[in-house]
Amino acid sequence: MHSDSRSRFLIETCNVRGQLVNLDKCWEAARARTEYPPNVSTILGQAFAATALLAGTIKFDGKVTLQVRGSGNVHLLVVQITNDGNMRGLARWEQEPANTVPVEVFGADARMSITIEADRYSEPYQGIVPLEGNSLADAIRHYFAVSEQLKTQVYLAVSDTAVAGLLLQTLPPSEHTVDDADGWVRACALADTVTEQELIQQAPQTLLRRLYHEEQVRLFESDKLAFDCNCSKERTDNMLIGLGEAEVLDIVAEQGEVSVNCEFCDAYYRYDSVDVAALFKGYIGSPDSSDTTH
Repeated sequence: MHSDSRSRFLIETCNVRGQLVNLDKCWEAARARTEYPPNVSTILGQAFAATALLAGTIKFDGKVTLQVRGSGNVHLLVVQITNDGNMRGLARWEQEPANTVPVEVFGADARMSITIEADRYSEPYQGIVPLEGNSLADAIRHYFAVSEQLKTQVYLAVSDTAVAGLLLQTLPPSEHTVDDADGWVRACALADTVTEQELIQQAPQTLLRRLYHEEQVRLFESDKLAFDCNCSKERTDNMLIGLGEAEVLDIVAEQGEVSVNCEFCDAYYRYDSVDVAALFKGYIGSPDSSDTTH
């Protein structure tokens, strides 16, 4: 099975490593509560596949976030993945863009950032690059060229039911690599023949056999991926406790209730005056509201 999975492989005769990603249930869950216009949905799906591919190139214990901000029709795009393979993401737009060319979708001032948060005790790493090219795949290739100095090729596909991606990267020379100057060119030329339908529908073994049947390819066990938002009633409770009873009661007095809506999964948490009274009546000690991001 290749649904909701990421598979790593080596093309040993080309000195190339790669990954294949396929998301279906995850993609369905990501769109379940928001009616995205077609072009916004397409670029969000590309971002889901791209983020899973990006995370597969590094070792981390935390989360990786791909974010694009700009002044265009789509002003925000965010996709996150944890080291456990849990993903969530969203897009915010003013109106549907006419196409999916990044600079036209997000605006000429748009920047793409890749943030790696290893754990809560270390400083996050962030790479920021301008959007380059005619697609999000082009922007990812540009990011690797600028930030990692790695030859990288990326292919992304989106349908109504699934998103998929293929990433190729050169391996650094070592005593174990084969001396083949044409390996990278050959691997990319063969990958250029892949169709979006093949990326979405074919299992990794089948697709790699079709593309690289004359090469020596080693396919590794796949990783499972899933949509999962870590918001919860408990985290929302802690956030309100962190604000303090007086401030929360002021909000209730002014608005009739306190409502918190998670932007990633659209979960809705509502507190009226009775809920607030019960929340602070049961609270003992100093709150730890450091992990209440929604």
